[in-house]
Amino acid sequence: MRHTLVKNITKALLCGAVLVGPVGCKDFLKEQAPSNLTPDNFYTIPDHAEAAIAATYAGLRFMGDGAGIFSSNWQLLEALTGTSTTETAQNSDLNNLYGLVHDGNTAHIVNYWNGLYKVIAQANQTIDKVPGITPMDAAQKARILGEARFLRASAYFTTVQLWGDIPLITKPQTAASADFLPARTKVEDVYKLIVDDLVAAEAAGLPWMDATNGRVTQSAIKTQLAKVYLTMAGAPLNKGASYYKLAADKAFEVITYANANPTTINLFTNYNDVHSEGKKNQTEHLFMIQYNTVVAGNPMDNFYPNFKPVTYNGPGGTGSSVPTPTFYNSYEPGDLRAKDQDGYFYTTYYTNGNGASFALGAPYVFKHFNRTANGTSGIAGTRQNNLNVPQIRYAETLLIYAEAQNEVGGPTQAAYDAMKRIRDRATLTTPDMGTFTQTTFREAVWRERWHELCYEQITWFDMVRLRKVYNEKTNGFDNFVGHINLSSNQALQEKHLLLPLPKQEMLNNPNLRPQNPNYPGV
Repeated sequence: MRHTLVKNITKALLCGAVLVGPVGCKDFLKEQAPSNLTPDNFYTIPDHAEAAIAATYAGLRFMGDGAGIFSSNWQLLEALTGTSTTETAQNSDLNNLYGLVHDGNTAHIVNYWNGLYKVIAQANQTIDKVPGITPMDAAQKARILGEARFLRASAYFTTVQLWGDIPLITKPQTAASADFLPARTKVEDVYKLIVDDLVAAEAAGLPWMDATNGRVTQSAIKTQLAKVYLTMAGAPLNKGASYYKLAADKAFEVITYANANPTTINLFTNYNDVHSEGKKNQTEHLFMIQYNTVVAGNPMDNFYPNFKPVTYNGPGGTGSSVPTPTFYNSYEPGDLRAKDQDGYFYTTYYTNGNGASFALGAPYVFKHFNRTANGTSGIAGTRQNNLNVPQIRYAETLLIYAEAQNEVGGPTQAAYDAMKRIRDRATLTTPDMGTFTQTTFREAVWRERWHELCYEQITWFDMVRLRKVYNEKTNGFDNFVGHINLSSNQALQEKHLLLPLPKQEMLNNPNLRPQNPNYPGV
């Protein structure tokens, strides 16, 4: 984080020296080039505020950036879960994640740290500078600040779950800042900022949904706040019943609005709509990372099977993230989510995307597969993968509510109905409500989270907050410590509840030390 900033400043200074050449230093230093933009002279008109928030949104796409051969950053949050494995095994950092032997030099870990703090830095700049822009429409200013607070809160939420105590930075930084080499802040204080930011975003007057541009909406803010409360109720803060109630109440606000406005917020009627270009930013998708090939194409190609002709490119794909057979087989008989091309997996496809059907020989992830780009039966693909990456779906809102409400006082009709909606779409029969106890309902909801939200970078966070892991063989739940990840036959250890801090960051900033427990220090 800090060494990256210093490098960029140095590069800028070096570039300036090259461009200036033999011009007299004294004259140059006396004059202010009118075209030079700095944080002090840039934020003067509303367009600058829009540019600032756009840059913050763009920063979210770090999760799709490369992490070495045949790998992307997002695989960090899939490889650790044990629900996926690899067919290529050519990326040593990814292999270390699968094998649970990652450390502070692992590329995905370093890239996530840098990417998240870049989003935080951009949001800090927006939050600090936009209030001073005048004249500016008050509603526009409130919207931008609300969006920035949501994005900062979300970045910190991911960061604190991954690393625990982390630097808490809320102001723009320069090399002269007093806290340029910050120490780590306690988890509880980080969560306080997260909640404060989301509450402020909630009051910013944003619309419930906005399918036109993918900006932050009220439904996303409330669901994210519900998820934060749910996480705070569990480990490591263990705030318990009062926070489960906060989570249930906040999720229920979204459900209440959805019930009154079912054409605005709802579950999609079929799973193909979850990964349809025509359904981006609407109905079930409460928040997505925006992708367009003009800027950046969808980054989930590592889910493609290795060297099989499922797209217009013919035989290809990396197969570096594929479902483990045990997880795929853990779906109940008749679960539509496990049905070829109808749910979240596929076992057959069309040669070169639109030719003759052929068997893949194994199940692969279909949840991020873009038929429009890659082609489908008899229809050639556009070759332009403009599919967004889902971050918050209404399905998760329903499951947050079901889990949290059950923890408040056992299963209620509303909690049961929320879970049943997920199972109804999967064409599954749900036992009568009276057959559930609080314990059996709790585990039923957890199972739905594993099977509904898989491969969306959510499962790892469930494992950490619950200190439980779904056992695909028994259909029950193991304690986190000691659970065997069937992707590698390696056991999860206590240290795996947190990631190691990037080694280079600790070398550049001694105030980050010590390293998280049981990882190599510096």
